[in-house]
Amino acid sequence: MLIKSKINHLLVSLFKIQSCWMIEPLSLELNYSIVSVRRFLSQVGYYSSFTHNGKWYTLQSIPRFNREGLWFYDNIGFSNVGSLTKTLIKITSRSQAGMTTEILGQKLRSRRCHTVLVQLCRSGKLQREKSGRSYVYLAGDSRTAALQRRNLVLKNLPAIPLPAEVSVLVLVEFIHNPDSSFEQLSKTIATKKNITIQPKQIERLFEMHGLKKTI
Repeated sequence: MLIKSKINHLLVSLFKIQSCWMIEPLSLELNYSIVSVRRFLSQVGYYSSFTHNGKWYTLQSIPRFNREGLWFYDNIGFSNVGSLTKTLIKITSRSQAGMTTEILGQKLRSRRCHTVLVQLCRSGKLQREKSGRSYVYLAGDSRTAALQRRNLVLKNLPAIPLPAEVSVLVLVEFIHNPDSSFEQLSKTIATKKNITIQPKQIERLFEMHGLKKTI
């Protein structure tokens, strides 16, 4: 028990020096076999990267995941659901109107997204829809995908100018919440006032009034 405690303490100390390790250098530092080091990591709790073919490791206590469950250490990516496959399913399924390969690649900083997305569609874990020149990937669940398709259609509709009274509501909400995105403003107005507004309509409103907004 004492030996186990010392090894765990040493393991934690090494990760304080360096937040991410590959298994071979970690094995050399601890002077234990790779099999043993994997066991030590399991005892302490760890994440393996979804980038770099899962070759990087960090302890569960280290990552500070963003709202999408992602954390990056330099160019090494970790997800709170684990693998690239699980991460793509989660982010795509929770998106409002699906996600393109390009957007997912940017979010995950991975060039493997396209190949994995195609495999997920073939296995029925995701769906996809042609939109312009690109494919938009949707949830595998039929009900969720249907809602995403509807939102995708609304998203691509031409922006209709907002009535004056609705424009005032949007601008007042923006004053109270200046960090909100167009999508967040749209959802807030819908929740508070039961008025459906496209994010593109809000974007056009800002353009008309010469307002700058970071999306």
